Amino acid sequence: MTYKEESFEELFNNWVKDVKLDKTVEGTIIDINSKNEIIVDLGYKSDGIIPKTEYSFNEDDDPSDEFKIGDKITADVLKTNDGLGNVLLSYKRAKLRKSKENFNKKVKNEEIIETVITSVSDKGFITNYEGIRIFIPISLSGITREENIEDYKQKKIKYKIIEYDEKSRKIIGSVKAINEEEREKNLKIFWDEIKIGKEYKGKVTSISTYGAFIDLGIVQGLLHISEMSWGRNQIPNEILELGQEIEVITIDVDKENRRLKLSYKGKGPDPWENLEEKYSINDIVKVKVMKLMPFGAFVELETGIEGLVHISQISERKIAKPEEELKLGEMVNAKIIDLDKENKKLELSIKELEGTSNEYKEYKKEIEN
Repeated sequence: MTYKEESFEELFNNWVKDVKLDKTVEGTIIDINSKNEIIVDLGYKSDGIIPKTEYSFNEDDDPSDEFKIGDKITADVLKTNDGLGNVLLSYKRAKLRKSKENFNKKVKNEEIIETVITSVSDKGFITNYEGIRIFIPISLSGITREENIEDYKQKKIKYKIIEYDEKSRKIIGSVKAINEEEREKNLKIFWDEIKIGKEYKGKVTSISTYGAFIDLGIVQGLLHISEMSWGRNQIPNEILELGQEIEVITIDVDKENRRLKLSYKGKGPDPWENLEEKYSINDIVKVKVMKLMPFGAFVELETGIEGLVHISQISERKIAKPEEELKLGEMVNAKIIDLDKENKKLELSIKELEGTSNEYKEYKKEIEN
């Protein structure tokens, strides 16, 4: 048999034929030295070497935390000869390529990504996914005005990618996108479960002349002044305070427009419920003049219970308007002449007390005293 004589160059080329520039190779770790360099047995005449600078994009990472002698490792060939006879390898480049594949899948599937924030500024957060740099603007970070942005450095954060331009390497993440999705999910659960008569604990977030808005955690409901107290002419900020925690009951639910009306549990039971236990027709009661109208006067027997004294029942003499005999806020005696609990109506008469003039005078003296 005749053997063909090969030159050293041909022998070398045959040896390195599978160790070409930019080729990905796999080998076994045979050492991690004091310089944090990884020495790799590639199954060739020369070993491969991964310098610390080619191990990770994070210079603080220690290869000993990830690998041990005997582990398999995949890397890219940077040089077939680093000048010392070794094959120069890059683990971070091979890892980055694999990371990009995984990252692209996550972006395509709109998955949530979790990484550590590496730096912060008044413009936002910088983080990276296995070497891929991601910017999260402050407007999309979910951070509140009360929080200190510096406290977020080195903290894990969850976000979604909302903008990805691989050519310009512009990648924008958003924490807000996740928060909004979570909020919408919780809103759906809330509106699916809500029903009239359900009780909630909430916090007073704003107060106006017509009522207050109550935060139930994810939804705000309107608590109208008429549902704060059984009495008329109440002032909301005299009943409730901003930030106060109260118990409320749902009285009207508009799921389509996501609107909610509430009633204050603290206003107590309806005073009309046991009206007949306290009042009867022909009872003489002391009342307060609450409102004067052309047709008569509304008077209050107690908080939540009002009745009407028609203009024809104010005085024995004919009067053109209630103001001729009555004043707002005045306390007078009146006789109950009709009681309709079902429709919450009371009719009273002052005139009938005038029919017994001596008795009426005694009442007048009592009021004045």
